[in-house]
Amino acid sequence: MKFVIVTGLSGAGKSMAVNALEDIGFFCIDNIPVALLPRIVDFALQGENQLNRVAVVMDVRGVRSSEQLEQALSDLDARKFEYEILFLDANDAVIQRRYKETRRQHPITISEKLPITEAIAREPRRRHPISIAEGLSTRDAFLKERQILEPLRVRADYTINTALLSTAQNKERVCSLFLDHGESPMALTVVSFGFKYGLPQEADLVLDVRCLPNPFYVPELKNLTGLDEEVVDYVMAAPESQELLRRYESMLEYALPLYVKEGKSQLMIAVGCTGGKHRSITFARKIGEFCEKLGYEPSVQHRDAKRTL
Repeated sequence: MKFVIVTGLSGAGKSMAVNALEDIGFFCIDNIPVALLPRIVDFALQGENQLNRVAVVMDVRGVRSSEQLEQALSDLDARKFEYEILFLDANDAVIQRRYKETRRQHPITISEKLPITEAIAREPRRRHPISIAEGLSTRDAFLKERQILEPLRVRADYTINTALLSTAQNKERVCSLFLDHGESPMALTVVSFGFKYGLPQEADLVLDVRCLPNPFYVPELKNLTGLDEEVVDYVMAAPESQELLRRYESMLEYALPLYVKEGKSQLMIAVGCTGGKHRSITFARKIGEFCEKLGYEPSVQHRDAKRTL
């Protein structure tokens, strides 16, 4: 089991890190009291639960002293339990700016019919949890938080200064740290469909193959689908089919890494023909095979393969 403790300063990007870890299959628990850490470990290790990837967020909301943290980590070490620590950091000026810029939603605009600019001006700004709990200034709260979390920072396997990169770049960095070698950070789905039944609403990319020779008009192929090799052979025998597939593959080879780089966690490629039975299924299968060669693990689905009308 891979067990990650996500921690760091308030406002440094822990929510971003948790979102990234959830996207690559981690079971994430936010804001746990440090006293519950051993019980969460026990739960994750139980046979009926047996979670493969777990991430827990520990910060000053659930920790009140560095001694408390030291004891919890020592207990895990005594059990010879393997874990990793990801520490999110940023300098005080950047975090303070984020606190000033982060606002709650704007119900005032609805309830009092104010212009958005005036509603924002009247709206309370986000406050540091220690400032709220102990009545400290923001500056003193930052200082105390660093003192409390020092044991985690010292032990951290990975430290990311989130002030240096964009949100998408930080997310990509987190994914790269905890993905297994060769594993894709983006869930990829390739689905065939018939335009006559409508576009898949979840589609990110739509590839149209209605321009290719249609097996529907070949009597011996009409009642088959692109899951049958006779149909695949017929579709791919056309030079224009081979050229269109080559161009689609070239586009995907270029574009898919860009989607990953921008932090997209899932992508659906929809391949459509008229009825969704012959050409679209053939191309969806070919594109799925190509994406596998690129290192992705696509789920290939055929939405309209069994339609009778």
